[in-house]
Amino acid sequence: MKVLKPKFWDQNYFTFFSILLYPFSIIYKFIFFIIKLFVTEKKFSVPIISVGNIYLGGTGKTPISLKICKILKEFEQNPVVIRKYYKNHEDEISLIKKHNKILTAKKRWDAINLAIEKNFNFIVLDDGYQDLSIKKDLNIICFHSKQKTGNGQVIPAGPLRESLDTLINCQIVLINGFKDLEFEQKLKRYNPKLIFFYYNYFSKGIENLKNKKLIAFAGIGNPINFFDFLRENHLNLVKEISYPDHYAYSEKDLEDLNKLEEKFKAKLITTEKDHLRMNSFVRKRFDYIKVEVKFEDEQGFKNSIKKLLE
Repeated sequence: MKVLKPKFWDQNYFTFFSILLYPFSIIYKFIFFIIKLFVTEKKFSVPIISVGNIYLGGTGKTPISLKICKILKEFEQNPVVIRKYYKNHEDEISLIKKHNKILTAKKRWDAINLAIEKNFNFIVLDDGYQDLSIKKDLNIICFHSKQKTGNGQVIPAGPLRESLDTLINCQIVLINGFKDLEFEQKLKRYNPKLIFFYYNYFSKGIENLKNKKLIAFAGIGNPINFFDFLRENHLNLVKEISYPDHYAYSEKDLEDLNKLEEKFKAKLITTEKDHLRMNSFVRKRFDYIKVEVKFEDEQGFKNSIKKLLE
């Protein structure tokens, strides 16, 4: 869905709009509950790690999926990323394809069966937490320390895809950002067995952008997190432009960006995912930031993955 998230979603208190939309959230939760009653979970012959979220978008699932694949390769495994196919998510598919093998299908079952036929021995399910038809060997949920759970309400009154009590099905929580024991305790109320790992992004080429005037633009789940990352790395942002998640840039959009570049005498910079959303000819005119994941306890997280091999 190509929408900008309403600001009231991330307020830590009830607002007029969240109260107004709350009855629709109850209907949404009821429908989700009914669906669960009729879903049968299927076990597959290969281990499956699911990387998902409860907060809607912008929690870093795809970089984490790629990091897990990298770790599995270190353990001499042959992993593949599985995603359900959505036409407007081709940017994420392209990003994964650039760094790892990926299979997609309209039904995740079909993609998993194809992966088994192709002799992949590990499945990394990118965005599969809400798919109750697949038995996962490890469920990982991602949060960002800035948005956390927003106002704590389920869509449309808030940013949650489902209630936090579904964390009972999760084993590991990954938090992008600073350590937050209060947030950990909040989530442990729903599942006291949760294990927490913290991580941040780094970019090897970011030093080349220092001492330059930059215009940053992004059409991702939470563009502010991208802008904050640039500022935290002491880059000089003269303008920030947010677009809806999975935004398809038109020729006019790109022309307008180029005009801003001339007006501010600054360099345009975006995310790798946004960069891949442009056609190959146009993207040569834009630079992007390639980020990688770095865990505070890298070995601890690797050990959690390694347990699946024992």
